[in-house]
Amino acid sequence: MRFRAWPLLYILPICAWAHADGPVDNTIEQVRPVPKPGIEVPAAVRQALVTEIDSLRGEISTLAAKPRSDVQAALPDIEVFVRAVADALQYNEFFAPEEFDKARALLAEARRRADHLLSAEGAPWTRQRGLVPRAYRSKIDGSIQPFGLVIPESYTFEGKDRYRLDVWFHGRGETLSELNFLHDRMTNAGTFTPKDTIVLHPYGRYCNAYKLAGEVDVDEAIAAVKRMYRIDEDRVSVRGFSMGGAAAWQIAVHQPNSWFAANPGAGFSETPRFLNVFQKETLNPPWYEKALWNLYDCDKWAGNIRMVPTVAYSGADDIQKQAADVMAEAVRPFGMELLHVIGPKTGHQYEPRAKAEVEARMDTLAEVGRKRVPQDVHFTTFTLRHNQSAWITIDALGEHWKAATINGGQNLVPFFSTTNVTAFTVNMPPGSAPLAPMEQGETSNPVMPVEIDHQEVLAPPPQSDRSWTASFHKDGDSWKLGPLPQDQLQKRHGLQGPIDDAFLDSFLFVTPTGTSPNPKFQAWCNAEQTRAVARWRTQFRGIAPQVKDLDLTEAQIAASNLILWGDPSSNEVLKKIADKLPFQWTGDEIVAGDQKFQASDHALILVFPNPLNPARYIVLNSGFTYREYDDLNNARQTPKLPDWAVIDLNTPPSSRWPGKVVGANFFDELWRWKPTPAAP
Repeated sequence: MRFRAWPLLYILPICAWAHADGPVDNTIEQVRPVPKPGIEVPAAVRQALVTEIDSLRGEISTLAAKPRSDVQAALPDIEVFVRAVADALQYNEFFAPEEFDKARALLAEARRRADHLLSAEGAPWTRQRGLVPRAYRSKIDGSIQPFGLVIPESYTFEGKDRYRLDVWFHGRGETLSELNFLHDRMTNAGTFTPKDTIVLHPYGRYCNAYKLAGEVDVDEAIAAVKRMYRIDEDRVSVRGFSMGGAAAWQIAVHQPNSWFAANPGAGFSETPRFLNVFQKETLNPPWYEKALWNLYDCDKWAGNIRMVPTVAYSGADDIQKQAADVMAEAVRPFGMELLHVIGPKTGHQYEPRAKAEVEARMDTLAEVGRKRVPQDVHFTTFTLRHNQSAWITIDALGEHWKAATINGGQNLVPFFSTTNVTAFTVNMPPGSAPLAPMEQGETSNPVMPVEIDHQEVLAPPPQSDRSWTASFHKDGDSWKLGPLPQDQLQKRHGLQGPIDDAFLDSFLFVTPTGTSPNPKFQAWCNAEQTRAVARWRTQFRGIAPQVKDLDLTEAQIAASNLILWGDPSSNEVLKKIADKLPFQWTGDEIVAGDQKFQASDHALILVFPNPLNPARYIVLNSGFTYREYDDLNNARQTPKLPDWAVIDLNTPPSSRWPGKVVGANFFDELWRWKPTPAAP
């Protein structure tokens, strides 16, 4: 396949912020839609596209019936093209006349691939070099999600060599539909194509700065590429520019020991300071939204840069240089100076000589590779969603959304210092554990002294292959050997809230078959459910799976987070579990912790472990919590509500809130109510 390698300036990042620009996008009452409405599709064009889509869907159905594993594995690579064009038609997402030709090109590629599989020729694109668009099926909603690859000419499909992988995050593109993304991945090699390197372009589920489900897309796309190609686990990097630079910052600090290097360019690295500078926006968030900024405010996680070599880039005249300046300030207390390559007299783009310097530094770091088992580990987090670096996993926190740190080292006696951590596990792979001096335990078995926060804890010694696994937990002020007791609900990785966290794994909307006795609530609930379904499609590019309450199966309860709509009168599932949830909800009253609300005028939003399956969530009456106003600037796209909230239905929903929030808080680490902070 022929492709063009763009010259030094990659057009998408340069235009990345053309629409998210200044005070015009700061008015909650006047929010333009993202994406914008498309253009009219001529009837003849529409009919021709629909005819080809229907024909291809027939071939896909024929292929889906074939039991061959290679056919089943290749089907998403065909379906993704058909879905891209069908969605552009269905959701009015043709934004320019030239996109009709792009649609034809995508369907032609789908036809070629389907014909190969139908004729038993296999899937030749899986052994193709150059530009190769591919896809995977997401665990979140079962949708087919696209990604693009640049496979180097040096790649050998029969060999044993493993290859460097650079993950490149695209810039903001409000018209970057799947159709436009896939066509770009068929024709554009991108900003960097290092020698002997596979470059992965994840879609990130559209225009969300690779946050929330967009961040999961990165993990799923990387996992797919590792199944498909021979990737060197110690030579994977994260890179991007503009919105993609923001993604590189956040994914680097969330998973610091996963990459041999990070290369963020421009973008933003936190929410409040960036919006003040770039958007001229005066922020006055409620306390819980400010706490949730800690999920994506990378300056708060800056200590993790110690675990991932970082090469930042900015144009000297680019307002978005602010992102790297903030991070440079944030890393200095940790004894580091940020390596910040600056293009002189340059705006929001790569300057040629600076680009060459960035590439040379990344090549050198790739030769060194990731230090898979570092001698020392330094890790900061605010949530158990991101709880692992190298050989340390944090299992429990003292309090979510406050900084938790752990520093560990491998001297003759392993030592750890912690802040706001109450349980952690050490897992050193074979050959990496220190051979520490032994003592005799109570049963005469050898034990190894471990120092934790200046306390000595005796633990089993390393195995003879020099592997070592041990868990520790806090009992009051004392550290003890062993995992945290599991005799009660506990916030843990993947089950720690807030509401938005339930949409990072398989979820299912459970719709009520009954009617609430409160008509005001019923109308609000219907509207919010409709809105949640529509917003999942526009912002995270999937169809929210749905089932009626009476049709919910045990298998679905086991496999998915349940998003329950309605109240105990209207939703049979909610009625079944209502007495097992930490609130009382009758026809007259909602009792939420230390507060009472009239049910006729209020709604409850909540995330909590599912009493029918405590390994999964239930969510009441909410989709992901950022709304239309936040779509206008990616720095705004952060969780807006904590673990629960009560909504006054007398205030209509807006582009910012689902109504007036009259009560909201997080649960504690045991999923219990906490007193609601007084209003400032």
